[in-house]
Amino acid sequence: MKYALITGGSRGIGRSICVKLAEMGFSVLVNYQSNKAAAEETKSLIEQRGGIAELLPFDVADGAAVEKNLSEWQMAHADDYIAVLVNNAGIRRDNYMFWMSDEEWKTVLDTSLNGVFYVSRILVKYMMNKKFGRIINIVSISGVNGMAGQTNYSAAKAGIIGMTKALALETAKKGVTVNAIAPGFIETSMTKDLPQDELKKLVPMQRFGQPEEVADLVAFLASEKSSYITGQIISISGGL
Repeated sequence: MKYALITGGSRGIGRSICVKLAEMGFSVLVNYQSNKAAAEETKSLIEQRGGIAELLPFDVADGAAVEKNLSEWQMAHADDYIAVLVNNAGIRRDNYMFWMSDEEWKTVLDTSLNGVFYVSRILVKYMMNKKFGRIINIVSISGVNGMAGQTNYSAAKAGIIGMTKALALETAKKGVTVNAIAPGFIETSMTKDLPQDELKKLVPMQRFGQPEEVADLVAFLASEKSSYITGQIISISGGL
């Protein structure tokens, strides 16, 4: 069986991606760190639609925990492999740099950047052995253009963009594509505290995007129809 692992899959964009990939026929691994109730809800949504889902809890920022959990899963699923990895887990700790604490800087980079490295490093080997794989990194317009008050978040996402382009070169001959999606303002719990009415004025389409719109793009990149696309950063931002 081909599985899809979505890190940070319990809520928001991650949940929509889980549901969409399940609809495509993938067995879905819903990763989460601590919110088991939300992860169970995502699993239930998938199963209600006739899909298959498993919960796979671990903190992507903990390299040892990542290796332990993914290695144990692979040992228990000797005939299966994770064909699609969506690196979606990320956190924000917004602050201006001159007020930013070491903890605000380190926490964001540990989860949003290092977590992508820890998970991808393990799974890309299996994908290359199978000569098929899709790694899709969820970045941000903040990592493309920068954003005041988000030097930590912008740095993490920009780092993933560089990682995406480099890893794509390493895996292309083995049939593994690596791409990134850079959402703009999407209606999720991460943006609920933002001044939406003011920010919508900055977006040419005059609205925030929906998680399902990001999931549709992930679905295309996860499919065989995207086999000649790799190393690309695709913005989904309403023209921002």
